[in-house]
Amino acid sequence: MMPDLPALYAAIDGTWPAARRIETPRWTLRDGDGGGKRVSCATSRPGWSVAEIAAAEDGMRSLGQDPLFMIRVGEEALDEALAARGYALIDPVNLWLAPVGQLTGLEMPRVMTFDVWEPLAIMREIWAEAGIGAARLRVMDRAQWPKTAVLGRLSDKAAGCGFCAIHEGIAMVHALEIRPEHRGQGLGKWMMRRAALWAEAQWAAWMAVLCLQDNAPANGLYASLGFNLVGQYHYRNNVEAPE
Repeated sequence: MMPDLPALYAAIDGTWPAARRIETPRWTLRDGDGGGKRVSCATSRPGWSVAEIAAAEDGMRSLGQDPLFMIRVGEEALDEALAARGYALIDPVNLWLAPVGQLTGLEMPRVMTFDVWEPLAIMREIWAEAGIGAARLRVMDRAQWPKTAVLGRLSDKAAGCGFCAIHEGIAMVHALEIRPEHRGQGLGKWMMRRAALWAEAQWAAWMAVLCLQDNAPANGLYASLGFNLVGQYHYRNNVEAPE
């Protein structure tokens, strides 16, 4: 059965975890430890009210973070309440999904892609070039097993890397990066297929990936592999105190 959106949102938290989650009656707060929006945002719980937004803001500030909310499908009321409060909409994200088996039917080119854990030094270098530094590497370290990293090579050179972890049968790929000089040569497709082969060996049934809506090449990659666009989310932050 295809996972629903709550299962996919749970997989985001499970495969790219915050340093700490604080569950209050109306909000889930995340201590991101510098790891970016996905692990630093607040999300609503049933029964929240406009009057309780201030408590979420105070909670985030107590963690040393500026107020930041993730808005998921169906949360239009929260979206409107934050907009009225002066929050700006930022970073809309697409959520793509495909059966693992859809990506595993082709013969893989030799010595082009590898799955390995822990990440090699060259992989850390590629991520650092793309702005994925120590704090996001700590997110990968926090992710529970099973997990792996994927290395891609072109012309006998390390050309790209990514991270993949599994939560409840959903393998989610994060931090897929190709060095600029190696883009447009099909490496991303083979790296996604390598991640799928690894996920299949771990008995995962589904592959998921997140992509900023304005990243046309990456969205085109996932569509070309047969992924379906199944959901989205975006953030709201305080324009007077941006992240």
